[in-house]
Amino acid sequence: QAQLVESGGGLVQPGGSLRLSCAASGFTFSSCTMKWYRQAPGKERELVASITSGGGSTNYADAVKGRFTISREDAKNTVYLQMNSLKPEDTAVYYCNARETFRYYTMDYWGKGTLVTVSS
Repeated sequence: QAQLVESGGGLVQPGGSLRLSCAASGFTFSSCTMKWYRQAPGKERELVASITSGGGSTNYADAVKGRFTISREDAKNTVYLQMNSLKPEDTAVYYCNARETFRYYTMDYWGKGTLVTVSS
Protein backbone atom coordinates (compact mmCIF):
# COMPACT_ATOMS: atom_id res chain seq x y z
CA GLN A 1 0.00 0.00 0.00
CA ALA A 2 1.44 3.33 -1.07
CA GLN A 3 2.20 5.73 1.72
CA LEU A 4 3.72 9.22 1.95
CA VAL A 5 4.57 10.74 5.32
CA GLU A 6 5.60 14.38 5.58
CA SER A 7 7.59 15.84 8.45
CA GLY A 8 9.56 18.94 9.35
CA GLY A 9 6.84 21.54 9.57
CA GLY A 10 6.50 23.96 12.44
CA LEU A 11 6.56 27.57 13.53
CA VAL A 12 9.33 29.77 12.17
CA GLN A 13 9.98 33.49 12.13
CA PRO A 14 10.01 35.46 8.89
CA GLY A 15 13.38 35.09 7.20
CA GLY A 16 13.94 31.71 8.77
CA SER A 17 14.39 28.27 7.22
CA LEU A 18 12.80 24.84 7.41
CA ARG A 19 13.43 21.57 5.65
CA LEU A 20 10.48 19.35 4.93
CA SER A 21 10.87 15.63 4.33
CA CYS A 22 8.54 13.14 2.72
CA ALA A 23 9.19 9.45 3.28
CA ALA A 24 7.68 7.11 0.72
CA SER A 25 6.84 3.42 0.83
CA GLY A 26 4.74 0.86 -0.99
CA PHE A 27 5.52 1.91 -4.56
CA THR A 28 8.50 2.39 -6.86
CA PHE A 29 9.70 5.75 -5.60
CA SER A 30 12.65 6.07 -7.95
CA SER A 31 10.44 5.98 -11.04
CA CYS A 32 8.07 8.72 -9.86
CA THR A 33 7.95 12.43 -10.37
CA MET A 34 7.66 13.93 -6.91
CA LYS A 35 5.91 17.17 -6.07
CA TRP A 36 5.26 19.46 -3.14
CA TYR A 37 1.95 21.30 -2.94
CA ARG A 38 0.65 23.69 -0.35
CA GLN A 39 -2.74 24.92 0.75
CA ALA A 40 -3.18 28.08 2.74
CA PRO A 41 -6.34 28.75 4.77
CA GLY A 42 -9.20 29.68 2.48
CA LYS A 43 -7.18 29.08 -0.67
CA GLU A 44 -6.87 26.35 -3.24
CA ARG A 45 -4.03 23.84 -3.20
CA GLU A 46 -1.15 25.02 -5.35
CA LEU A 47 1.92 23.37 -6.80
CA VAL A 48 5.13 24.55 -5.14
CA ALA A 49 7.88 22.41 -6.68
CA SER A 50 8.47 19.25 -8.64
CA ILE A 51 11.38 16.93 -9.38
CA THR A 52 11.48 14.26 -12.05
CA SER A 53 12.59 10.68 -11.73
CA GLY A 54 16.36 10.68 -11.31
CA GLY A 55 16.31 14.32 -10.29
CA GLY A 56 17.21 15.55 -13.75
CA SER A 57 14.67 18.36 -13.83
CA THR A 58 13.13 20.60 -11.22
CA ASN A 59 10.44 23.25 -11.44
CA TYR A 60 9.20 25.88 -9.02
CA ALA A 61 6.27 28.19 -8.59
CA ASP A 62 7.22 31.80 -9.22
CA ALA A 63 6.41 32.65 -5.60
CA VAL A 64 9.17 30.40 -4.26
CA LYS A 65 11.86 30.55 -6.96
CA GLY A 66 15.24 31.34 -5.49
CA ARG A 67 14.08 30.53 -1.96
CA PHE A 68 12.97 26.87 -2.06
CA THR A 69 14.90 23.85 -3.28
CA ILE A 70 13.44 20.42 -3.96
CA SER A 71 15.68 17.36 -3.91
CA ARG A 72 15.38 13.61 -3.63
CA GLU A 73 17.35 10.74 -2.20
CA ASP A 74 16.21 7.56 -3.92
CA ALA A 75 18.27 5.32 -1.63
CA LYS A 76 16.09 6.53 1.24
CA ASN A 77 12.84 6.87 -0.73
CA THR A 78 12.66 10.45 0.45
CA VAL A 79 12.03 13.82 -1.13
CA TYR A 80 12.92 17.10 0.55
CA LEU A 81 11.90 20.72 0.35
CA GLN A 82 14.45 23.18 1.70
CA MET A 83 12.71 26.46 2.41
CA ASN A 84 14.77 29.59 3.04
CA SER A 85 13.87 33.26 3.53
CA LEU A 86 10.42 32.26 4.61
CA LYS A 87 7.61 34.79 4.44
CA PRO A 88 4.27 34.94 6.25
CA GLU A 89 2.55 34.17 2.93
CA ASP A 90 4.35 30.80 2.90
CA THR A 91 2.13 29.73 5.80
CA ALA A 92 0.21 26.65 4.66
CA VAL A 93 -0.17 22.92 4.97
CA TYR A 94 2.46 21.35 2.71
CA TYR A 95 1.63 18.09 0.94
CA CYS A 96 3.84 15.57 -0.79
CA ASN A 97 2.61 13.98 -4.01
CA ALA A 98 3.89 11.09 -6.08
CA ARG A 99 2.71 10.21 -9.56
CA GLU A 100 3.43 6.67 -10.69
CA THR A 101 2.98 6.04 -14.39
CA PHE A 102 1.99 2.65 -15.72
CA ARG A 103 1.45 1.60 -19.30
CA TYR A 104 -2.24 2.58 -19.51
CA TYR A 105 -2.84 4.68 -16.42
CA THR A 106 -1.28 6.78 -13.68
CA MET A 107 -1.67 6.68 -9.92
CA ASP A 108 -1.43 9.70 -7.65
CA TYR A 109 -0.45 9.28 -4.02
CA TRP A 110 -0.77 11.96 -1.33
CA GLY A 111 0.51 12.46 2.17
CA LYS A 112 -1.56 13.95 4.98
CA GLY A 113 0.45 17.15 5.07
CA THR A 114 2.62 19.08 7.49
CA LEU A 115 1.80 22.56 8.75
CA VAL A 116 4.24 25.41 8.21
CA THR A 117 3.53 28.65 10.06
CA VAL A 118 5.66 31.72 9.39
CA SER A 119 5.03 34.34 12.03
CA SER A 120 6.84 36.60 14.45
